[in-house]
Amino acid sequence: MTTLNCITVDDEPLALGLVSAFVDQTPFLNLVGKFGNAVQALQAIHSMDIQLVFLDIQMPDLNGMELARVLSKTASSSQTKIIFTTAYNQFAVEGYKVDALGYLLKPFGYEEFLETSMKAKRYFDQIRESNAVPDVEVREDYLFVKADYKLVRIDFESIIYIESLKDYVKIHLTPPAKPVMTLSSLKAIEEKLAPGKFLRLHRSFIVAVNKIDSISKNAVHVGNIDISVGDLYKEAFKELLARWS
Repeated sequence: MTTLNCITVDDEPLALGLVSAFVDQTPFLNLVGKFGNAVQALQAIHSMDIQLVFLDIQMPDLNGMELARVLSKTASSSQTKIIFTTAYNQFAVEGYKVDALGYLLKPFGYEEFLETSMKAKRYFDQIRESNAVPDVEVREDYLFVKADYKLVRIDFESIIYIESLKDYVKIHLTPPAKPVMTLSSLKAIEEKLAPGKFLRLHRSFIVAVNKIDSISKNAVHVGNIDISVGDLYKEAFKELLARWS
């Protein structure tokens, strides 16, 4: 059975005690710490193996939403997820922006807590099932990526461009093939691609050089898609311009 390591974070002792008690009575949750502020919680997340954070929003110093934004920008964002616990429902939309798994509006009972925790358990079950096989397997002119719980062959010649979407990578292919989504990082995919045939021009995009239709001052154009050149990739873009001139 999947067991999730959890911490609880709330500056109100009574609220912290209640949500911690709910965690303790849930068989698939393992409480590894409880904290009265988000700064202590952030230190714990960086030093411990934590999958789930039950996080209050309104706290002094670093509030829960600010902590969530910090976590959403780190490489571990797919391993550590947040369930907000708050008395203020106006934060719901912001919660979705930081990819929170749930939103418990105070006062909440154990039934609501368990329902939201089960959602988190299903999320991590899917992650662990998908990690049972390698993310990317590469051959001379194609690679296999994990998608929809199976390995899908991607021929290098069929790739138009590759797009990073947070924890996922979307590989756009020549029609009529549909794009393929895989749980991976753009860097991991980039390392498997045939050298010289693909070029990273932005932190979120890699383009197949032979699929580029035109180049302008700070962008490449592939079909009806314009991909701007990021500051970190201007040297690579200059090399591309030199090859095309």
